[in-house]
Amino acid sequence: MPIDEAAARTAAPRTREISWTPGDVQLYHLGIGAGVPATDPRELRYTLESALHVLPSFATVAGGGEPGVIRALSTPGVDVDLARVLHGGQTLTVHRPLPVRGTATVTDRVTGVYDKGEAALLVLATEADDADGPLWSEEARVFVRGAGGWGGERGPSVRSAPPSGPPDRTVERPVREDQALLYRLTGDLNPLHADPLFARAAGFDRPVLHGLCTYGITLKAVVDTLLDGEVSRVRSYGARFASVVYPGETLRVRMWRGGGAGTSAGVGRGAGAGAGAGAVRVAVSAVERGDAPVLADVVVQHD
Repeated sequence: MPIDEAAARTAAPRTREISWTPGDVQLYHLGIGAGVPATDPRELRYTLESALHVLPSFATVAGGGEPGVIRALSTPGVDVDLARVLHGGQTLTVHRPLPVRGTATVTDRVTGVYDKGEAALLVLATEADDADGPLWSEEARVFVRGAGGWGGERGPSVRSAPPSGPPDRTVERPVREDQALLYRLTGDLNPLHADPLFARAAGFDRPVLHGLCTYGITLKAVVDTLLDGEVSRVRSYGARFASVVYPGETLRVRMWRGGGAGTSAGVGRGAGAGAGAGAVRVAVSAVERGDAPVLADVVVQHD
């Protein structure tokens, strides 16, 4: 069995120090398509150091290095082929607005190892603290194809009923042909996103966009469209990666105001939207593939 459930579940938490600069923030924002039009004041909030604000999803790449989906694979008891790995979903709770320059202590631990039949599911929880206390909490869900079937616990379902009725807003966001090549400079150098031979070995026609790039593009669309560009209003954000996105495609982002009960995306310490918060439900699809869903179960909790 490629995954030793007991060893992975009981592995000690791993802690590391990270830091970031305004340049790291700007690179991330460019990697998710910010800066178009380049002179638009609304875009300069993401690209110009004198006006810089940090989109909360920057937390997924802060400090550079391997993303959570890869860090989960270095857990004791996990020995799998990278070509069989898929990022299944991501949740994020921000406890305070992220600074444009910072240093934090980050702790990872595997909180779940589940048997999904044809695949195994690893859940990696991450907590980040700086000198002022908790900064963010996140959770990465990692599927390993062909690693299930050992008779273990199946785990909870994270799927919810899709939003009903017409969306309140719909926007389209083009994905550049070189988007994955730019985004991978934030730290995720998985060859699936750049090497055609590796992509074909993994079962795809060509390199695919990072799921966390689609994740960032989507959050930016919600913030810019429904939250007046105020990044500090975001409290939590969760999404399930329903399918891949190919560079060069167009994303259609549908948004519904009001999340309803049971839609909190919060994880970790102090999770949950709390009193006075609102929610946006979102569905994201690839226009050129007949509106094929690419992000599902998306909820943005906000002030």
